[in-house]
Amino acid sequence: MPSKNTRIFLAAILTMVSGFLSTPTLVYAGSKERVLHSFNDKGGAYPYAPLTFDAAGNLYGTTSDGGAYGEGCGYGYGCGTAFELIPGTNGKWTEKVLHSFGRGKDGLDPVSGLIRDGTGNLYGTTTHGGAYNSGCSGIGCGVVFELTPSIDGRWTEKVLHSFGKGKDGVWPDGGLVMDSAGNVYGTTFSGGSTSSCQPYCGTVFELTPCRNGTWKERVLHSFDYLDGTGPYGNLIFDATGNLYGVALGGYSRSGCSTEGCGIVFQLTPGANGKWTEKVVHRFGLGTDGFSPSGSLALDMSGNLYGTTFSGGAYGGGTFFELARGGNGRWTEKVLHNFGSGSDGVRPTGGLIFDSTGNIYGTTNEGGVFSQYCPDYYGCGTDFELIPVGNGKWTETILYNFCSTVDCKDGFYPSAVILDGAGNLYGTTSGGGFPICAGGQPCGTVFEIER
Repeated sequence: MPSKNTRIFLAAILTMVSGFLSTPTLVYAGSKERVLHSFNDKGGAYPYAPLTFDAAGNLYGTTSDGGAYGEGCGYGYGCGTAFELIPGTNGKWTEKVLHSFGRGKDGLDPVSGLIRDGTGNLYGTTTHGGAYNSGCSGIGCGVVFELTPSIDGRWTEKVLHSFGKGKDGVWPDGGLVMDSAGNVYGTTFSGGSTSSCQPYCGTVFELTPCRNGTWKERVLHSFDYLDGTGPYGNLIFDATGNLYGVALGGYSRSGCSTEGCGIVFQLTPGANGKWTEKVVHRFGLGTDGFSPSGSLALDMSGNLYGTTFSGGAYGGGTFFELARGGNGRWTEKVLHNFGSGSDGVRPTGGLIFDSTGNIYGTTNEGGVFSQYCPDYYGCGTDFELIPVGNGKWTETILYNFCSTVDCKDGFYPSAVILDGAGNLYGTTSGGGFPICAGGQPCGTVFEIER
């Protein structure tokens, strides 16, 4: 499910799509899903983000709500958590809350995943909270934080940067990426130095560690509508140090929302420390989809793959390739259109390759019809896309969410990650058991066994 800020943006897009056709036959793999953990308020609630592994096989992630502190969050049942799931010998997993947000100015509402450095420290973002409130509805403009483990098993949180002071951007919805020197890169959904597209402009930023233990933030790019608005999802590096990402809006075309159809962008570092942005592709031309909202994936040849939240031949979004050509040119090709039959709609979580070149992802909605998720014909799917030659790909549905009584298996899945055996792991922002303080199940962590 999209984060709290992007729901406002994406809600306008939903009204543009009238329905889905039902013709082709789908392949179903019959993979087995197992719930590793169901959240329960104090241990966190409503996880939106993908997970990350450590070398010992423990899982780490965040929940947008829940935890020990509720005051000032506006929801009454917690400001979010960072958690660890530890596998046991009996196949059961144990949750450990590493940090509950909402105490002081440590941030509120984490909706992105965590990354680890070489010494085991964790880094992430919160959409709200922090030291500055101006223009952020009085609940803070967001932070970048670090979690450091100690010998006794406790973790200490440190705010590396609070957004909202000046033109550094606000609402860091996306995840982070780290380079080999330990610098951290990410995006803010809004803010920046331009005003042509407020409140959906946004920035790309870099955080550099200093010798005294502080971190210095630098804005690498501020978006200005023509080159994108509302960057969303994680950035990725290529082999030469260029950064790639997507923005939900920008450069409006017919049939899209008033904020535009979205773009894929590239940021290239220069010798003088400046970065140059280039628009790799503008969506909204024909049926190529619009509003790219998931993180990109890069193959061994340097080609980019991603998804759009909506549009395409059936209105349910697309899976696309951007092939790298000569002279810096890129060619886009739609490899799959979502929304035909029960293959899922609204892919938002991002993609991941396995070692053989197959791609895995999730759709936030769609799949087999469920009474619990009736608005968009299902509660989400996990899918595999397999290249079959001649530039064609075949989609296989690995799992339809909300396939158990009362949706205890979860619904609205995040992006997935792979273990060494090819099993998939992710979170759902809905479903599970028990019921949370908000009157709904709190979400799950799941495994799909291959």
